[in-house]
Amino acid sequence: MGWSAGLWWLVAALWVVAAAAAAAEGEVVVGSAPRRHAYASMMYMGTPRDYEFYVATRVMMQSLRRLSADADRVVIASLDVPPLWVQALKDDGVKVVSVENLKNPYERQENFNMRFKLTLNKLYAWSLVSYERVVMLDSDNIFLQNTDELFQCGQFCAVFINPCIFHTGLFVLQPSMNVFKNMLHELSVGRENPDGADQGFLASYFPDLLDQPMFHPPANGTKLQGTYRLPLGYQMDASYYYLKLRWSIPCGPNSVITFPSAPWFKPWYWWSWPVLPLGLSWHEQRRENLGYSSEIPVVLIQAVLYIGVIAVTRLARPTLNKMCYNRRMEKNTMFLLSVLRVVAAWSILAAYTIPFFIIPRTVHPLLGWPLYLLGSFALSSIVINIFLFHPITVLTTWFGFIGALLVMAFPWYLNGFVRALAVFAYAFCCAPLIWASLVKTMSSLQVLIERDAFRLGEPSQNAEFTKLY
Repeated sequence: MGWSAGLWWLVAALWVVAAAAAAAEGEVVVGSAPRRHAYASMMYMGTPRDYEFYVATRVMMQSLRRLSADADRVVIASLDVPPLWVQALKDDGVKVVSVENLKNPYERQENFNMRFKLTLNKLYAWSLVSYERVVMLDSDNIFLQNTDELFQCGQFCAVFINPCIFHTGLFVLQPSMNVFKNMLHELSVGRENPDGADQGFLASYFPDLLDQPMFHPPANGTKLQGTYRLPLGYQMDASYYYLKLRWSIPCGPNSVITFPSAPWFKPWYWWSWPVLPLGLSWHEQRRENLGYSSEIPVVLIQAVLYIGVIAVTRLARPTLNKMCYNRRMEKNTMFLLSVLRVVAAWSILAAYTIPFFIIPRTVHPLLGWPLYLLGSFALSSIVINIFLFHPITVLTTWFGFIGALLVMAFPWYLNGFVRALAVFAYAFCCAPLIWASLVKTMSSLQVLIERDAFRLGEPSQNAEFTKLY
């Protein structure tokens, strides 16, 4: 009986081990099965905004994972991308393909912008021949919903944001080494390229896309052949939103937002909101997918420093140097007054500009703006104490900034036109107050010199150079 029980337990143990092994084997097979599709982006070095685009690429790739995209996520990275960035992408589950930068033969064109020098690296997307279809992306895209149906499109598909020129911020392609080699040949012979970037080259390479039919994904999941125009809903220009403060794009699903705006108004900059309302949408995606662990320590250090400056200036209020002169020095006094006015004006300007440039650019707007206001208040307090200005005259601009932010962030405008009128009206009403405060500040400087800082014909041997209040 004992022998039978032992045999039964042995068989049960062997069955459990076999089942576990089979399950593990099944996981390996499933996990190792290559995917047929990929979302791809590119990354290269050599611009002042390399870090910002690195962060933007990570956020976009993380958002694709959050949407359960059934495709690999690939970054085509130039060889000089920092290893730490490459490893961070790999830790995010992104495949990194390292490539050499393609030489741009259009650098000497008259209208060439050097920030587009390496954008031709995008052509490497055609070399990803392990995939049947690739959706090539710029990093300034926000995905609102899954777009895997794009992999059913043909050999090349793109969106026409401009009525006559398709946009290369998102397009579908079928990888092909023959096409890739032909593109390199076209580069070497100097194919016409209006802007010298990937946009102009691809528009020249696919000149007939405007005449092609609109893409509608087949219900049975089959892949189309040929070239197609993508509905505008796959590449919604953010400027369309600002007109009505809502999306009203009838063609295609409203799936992807793009930001082909001025470089310094990309959505990842903290000042992009509330200046551009959609900036907050990008930052919310970053908060959910990536976080702000790299910027928070710098923000905390700056905040503590500014609070310390405010505390010190509340305790000590140094005055202007006490100077003595006789009435025959009036010309020198007028020169000194002019110099002090210039110094005071530049000091006020510096108080409002220095904090702006030292805040981490990609921090969340709800952290960036309070830090800016705290920093400008702290530096303004130094100017107030050094020149003995009335606080209200110097801080009028500070209060004006707060009012402007509230006007722009107001969420219940009927449309973008009304919002623009409100901002214009506020600026129209606020500008005279700021100008008057500046004039009063300069006038108070002259009064200070005449009444306190200078003792006409009364030299004092016990002049104080500083005073604590």
